[in-house]
Amino acid sequence: QPKEEERPAWNSKLQYILAQVGFSVGLGNVWRFPYLCQKNGGGAYLVPYLILLILIGIPLFFLELAVGQRIRRGSIGVWNYISPRLGGIGFASCVVCFFVALYYNVIISWSLFYFSQSFQQPLPWHECPLIKNKTNVVPECEKSSATTYYWYREALDISDNISVGGGLNWKMTVCLLVAWSIVCLAMIKGIQSSGKVMYFSSLFPYVVLICFLVRALLLKGSVDGIRHMFTPKLEIMLEAKVWREAATQVFFALGLGFGGVIAFSSYNKRDNNCHFDAVLVSFINFFTSVLATLVVFAVLGFKANIMNSKCVALNTNKIVSLLGNGIEPGLIPHHINLTHVSQVSAEDYKQMIDVIKKVKEGQFHTLGLESCSIEEELNKAVQGTGLAFIAFTEAMTHFPASPFWSVMFFLMLVNLGLGSMFGTIEGILTPLVDTFKVRKEFLTVGCCALAFSIGLLFVQRSGNYYVAMFDDYSATLPLLIVVVLENVAIAWVYGIDKFFEDLKDMLGFTPYRFYYYMWKYITPILLLVLLCASFIQLSMTPPSYSAWIQEEAKEQTLNFPPWGIVVCISLVVMAIMPVPVVFGLRYFNIIDDSPSGLSTVSYKKGRIIKETARPGEDDDTSLIQGKSPSEQPSPMPGNSIYPPAPSGLCSLLLVGATGEM
Repeated sequence: QPKEEERPAWNSKLQYILAQVGFSVGLGNVWRFPYLCQKNGGGAYLVPYLILLILIGIPLFFLELAVGQRIRRGSIGVWNYISPRLGGIGFASCVVCFFVALYYNVIISWSLFYFSQSFQQPLPWHECPLIKNKTNVVPECEKSSATTYYWYREALDISDNISVGGGLNWKMTVCLLVAWSIVCLAMIKGIQSSGKVMYFSSLFPYVVLICFLVRALLLKGSVDGIRHMFTPKLEIMLEAKVWREAATQVFFALGLGFGGVIAFSSYNKRDNNCHFDAVLVSFINFFTSVLATLVVFAVLGFKANIMNSKCVALNTNKIVSLLGNGIEPGLIPHHINLTHVSQVSAEDYKQMIDVIKKVKEGQFHTLGLESCSIEEELNKAVQGTGLAFIAFTEAMTHFPASPFWSVMFFLMLVNLGLGSMFGTIEGILTPLVDTFKVRKEFLTVGCCALAFSIGLLFVQRSGNYYVAMFDDYSATLPLLIVVVLENVAIAWVYGIDKFFEDLKDMLGFTPYRFYYYMWKYITPILLLVLLCASFIQLSMTPPSYSAWIQEEAKEQTLNFPPWGIVVCISLVVMAIMPVPVVFGLRYFNIIDDSPSGLSTVSYKKGRIIKETARPGEDDDTSLIQGKSPSEQPSPMPGNSIYPPAPSGLCSLLLVGATGEM
C-alpha cells in the first residue's frame, strides 16, 4: 500500500466549529431570511422554518458531516467510495461551487467598494449630487433617492438591460481583484491558513450585529419595525409557497450539497461526535437568522419613522395651502395648530385625513394628499442587494456618527461573505486535491485566477443582471438534485443498516432511530416534493430580471432575451451533467469500476489494515475495496484481538504503533 501523505487536521475543535458556522452563516441570513419572514407571515414563518430544519436540515447536515469524517475525502472521493457509479455527484458539487463562487465574490467586491467609500463625513450617498457647474440636482437622483442613485449609477453604473454590455466598470474590477486576492491568500495553505482567518471572519459579524441591535433599539421607531416583523399572520402558514420557500431557505442556509461541509469534516478526528456538531451548527445558524432579522427590522422601523415624518410634513403643508380653496378651515380638529407645521404629529395628521376623507369622499383623490402610515412604509419588502446597499445604507445616513456604522456594516458583509466563500472554495479544492494529487498551492492560485477572469463578466456595466441570473439558476435545481442523490446513495445504494453500523463504530453510540426513518423515507420524499415544486415554479415563470431604467429612474421587470434563457438552462444542465456522464462511463465499463487510485485512506497517528472482502459480498457497494489474501499485510502480533470486521466502512482498523505495514 503506498505510503500516503498525512491529511491535515484542525488545530482545535473550536476552529472547526467556527469554519462550519462561517460557511453556513452567510449573506442569506442577513438579506434573505428577514425578507422571507416579512413576506411569509412574520413570526408565523419561524414555525415552518423550524419544522423543516428538523425534518430536512439537521438529518442531511448530519449525513454530510458523518460521510466526510468517515471517509476522509472531499466530495468526489466520498461519492466514488459509496458507489463508483454515483461518482458524478462529487463533480456536480464542484461545478455548482464554482458557479456560486463566481458571483458570490462579486457581492463581496461590492461590499468592499462601499466599505472603502465609507471613510468620509458626510457619506457620499448622503444626498443627491448636483449637475456639474449648475445648482440643479441630477434628475435621475431626484426621481429616485440618494442611495438608490448611488447604487445604480455611481457604484454599478448599470446599463438599461442585459443585452447592453457597456464595457468594464473599472472601480468594481479593482474591487473584484482585491476580493479574489484575499480569498486566494486565505486559502493557499488549506485549512492551516483559512482556519486562522476564521476566528475573525466568523466571530466579527456577531459583534457587529449585537452593536447594531443595541444602537437601533435606542432610535425612535425601531420597536414599530420589530412589532411589525413578529406579528404572526397565521393563515399564511397554509400556503404551499411558504413551505417551499422555507425549505429552500433551510437548504441554502446550511450549505447542503456544496461539498463544503464534507470537505471541512474530512479533516476531523475519526471519533469526533459529528451528531452534536450538526445540531449545534444548525441552531447557531437559526439564531443568527433571527438576530439578523431583529436588526434589519429595528433599522427599517427607524427608517420608516423618518420617512413618515417627512411625508406628514409635506402633506400638512399641502393642507395649509388648500385651506379655503378645496378644504374648509372648519374641517380641521380644534386642538391641531396649523401655524406650526413642524409640530403636527403623525396621529394629528391621521385625524385630519380621516375627517377630510369622510367629508370629501368624492373629490378626495383630486386633492393629492397621501395617507402617511408606518405600516405601509414597512410593507415595502426589500431583499438582497436592495436591502443591503439601498434601504440599510439610507437608514445608516440618519444614524449619529454614520460613517462608523457604515464601515462596521460593510466590513460585516465582507466577513459574512468570506466565511461562505472559504467553504465554497474548499468544496472545489479538497476533492480535486484528493483525486488528482496536485499541490494545493498551485491549484488554489490557478482556481482563483480562472475565477477572476470569468468573473469579469459580472463587473461590466450589465454585470448585476448576470449576478441575478446566476443566483436564480446556477444553484437551486442542481443542488436539490445533488442532495436527493446523496440521500439515496447512502440510504438505498450503500444501505442504511450498514451506515448505522459505521456510525456506531465511529461515534461510539447508535444514533437515534429518528434518523433511520428520516434518511430512509421522510427526507428523500420531502426533497423530491421540493424538487418537483421548484421545477414547476421555474418552468411556469418565464426567466425575468429586474432592470434599472435610467430615463425613468425606476426598476422594471424584463424577460431575458432568447440567448439569456439558453444561458439559464445551460447553467442547470452543465451543473448536473457530471452525474449521468460518470454513471454512463462506469456502467459501460469505459472507466474501471474500482476506485483504486482513490482508495488510499490515511489517518494522522496509526495505520490502516485492509481486510479481505468476504466472498459473495457485492464489491460495488463496499467502501474500501478488499484485497486478495496474498496482498494482505502479514498479520502482526497483537493483531488477533480484532474480530474479523465486515467489509465496508468497518474494515478500517486503526492500529496503534504496532509495527509497520
